[in-house]
Amino acid sequence: MHAMQYEITLPADYDMEIIRERVATRGRLLDDFPGLGLKAYLMRERKDGGSPVNQYAPFYLWADPTGMNAFLWGPGFQGIVSDFGRPVVQHWTGLAYDEGPASSAPPRAATRHRRPLPEGTAPGDAVADALARHARQAAADGVVASALAVDPRHWELLSLTLWADAEPAGEGERFQVLHLSAPGRAGLGPGRLW
Repeated sequence: MHAMQYEITLPADYDMEIIRERVATRGRLLDDFPGLGLKAYLMRERKDGGSPVNQYAPFYLWADPTGMNAFLWGPGFQGIVSDFGRPVVQHWTGLAYDEGPASSAPPRAATRHRRPLPEGTAPGDAVADALARHARQAAADGVVASALAVDPRHWELLSLTLWADAEPAGEGERFQVLHLSAPGRAGLGPGRLW
């Protein structure tokens, strides 16, 4: 599994209804995309839920790199590039994916938490601790699904949790989920990915 996200930060006075309309009209185009586990169409609005910015920040879990490459080098990503310019695409290696107690509900919100692997701690120990936190988070009431990934270039852990409730209980940056494309969701997990 590969996690991927790009963030398009928009002006403070940007009409975020434009993003909602974009997702409403184009979001379903990836509902059957080969190799895609899931894509959460994430958005946050300045001052809403403490967000400092207006931002469109889709988050992807790819079942394999072939699907990710087909998207990045094909017409899907070109739509983003044409409309907003070429964003930095962040990516992480998947460590774990789990469905939560509310897995049958549509996600309405997401929390993202990024933390560096502590200096002086063996990477394997830091990942083991993160996996234990991930398991607890995934089992929390209201969780639709949760993923844990790592960027070994920057030694950063990323957790993303999808919530059934619009007011999620988890810590981290909060996003609205405008749509979920999940053609390969069943093949993403469960549990540790090695």
